[in-house]
Amino acid sequence: MREVLAQAAFQLFLERGFERTTVDDIVARAGVGRRSFFRYFPSKEDVVFPDHERCLAEMTEFLAAVDDSDPVGAVCDAARIVLRMYAADPEFSVQRYRLTREVPGLRTYELSVVRRYEQTLAGHLRGRFGADGDGELRAEVIAASVVAAHNNGLRLWLRSGGAGDPEAAVDHALDLVRGVWERPAGPSPALEKPALPAAGPSGITAGSGDNEVIVMVASKGTPMWRVVQQIEAAVGES
Repeated sequence: MREVLAQAAFQLFLERGFERTTVDDIVARAGVGRRSFFRYFPSKEDVVFPDHERCLAEMTEFLAAVDDSDPVGAVCDAARIVLRMYAADPEFSVQRYRLTREVPGLRTYELSVVRRYEQTLAGHLRGRFGADGDGELRAEVIAASVVAAHNNGLRLWLRSGGAGDPEAAVDHALDLVRGVWERPAGPSPALEKPALPAAGPSGITAGSGDNEVIVMVASKGTPMWRVVQQIEAAVGES
């Protein structure tokens, strides 16, 4: 029934446009009642994405079953579940992509769907990295990287009209993510501030050796000739 309703809806979206199609139009085309529609879809927007709930559940189940040896590889593999869902029906996926580009409300809805995938991946990584130190940050950044890489490859395929192998571009993008984030996580390097040499007379500081540095500190109202005079004196002394 979900497929029947989704097919009826997309036929009408292509004929009349998304905004001009009502739920009553969809159920009339599908030959069912309104109650049947809302049993499967909370809104007209949901019928555009009929398979994401199932895909999200499959991703969650997959991540719950993987081991802890390669968390970055696991979330990359989980992202491929979404790719396979799109690739299973290229014609429908391309139609949906074009429709979401035309309807601002659907783009907003799509972003909320993407965010749910990202949160699922990040939740899995937090369980592996922990919430202490940079663990939570690392989980969020890697999850965002995986989603961005996956979507970049997927959209290249969708913009081509579904031609060719969708896995090639996505695999390439995810390999870049793995190349960066599969390195062992170490402590963040400390940023050391350069030490300034001790202050000398007249607010002038100077170092020593071949890399000598002179820093001049003067009051805001000090005449420029006075500033230059003090610098020249410091250079002469060094």
